[in-house]
Amino acid sequence: MDKIFEYYLIDWIGISLALLAVYLLGNKKKLGFIVFAISNIVWMYLGFVMMNSIGTAVGNSIFLIINIRGYINWQNETTN
Repeated sequence: MDKIFEYYLIDWIGISLALLAVYLLGNKKKLGFIVFAISNIVWMYLGFVMMNSIGTAVGNSIFLIINIRGYINWQNETTN
């Protein structure tokens, strides 16, 4: 049971935001990209600071770039 609170529920916040983002994107809401970006930042913090997991941090850094790109491309499609 102690493992649930090992990262002070920050990991639960990160995964909850990611799941919410997938739901929003599945419903074609561009807000999903912003929520995903916040989730990526949470996971980058966890990876670098709390977990000492470079893979988690680097992977989420790449996902953050992809989410920013998706948001920008979505913006461009809606203005055309």
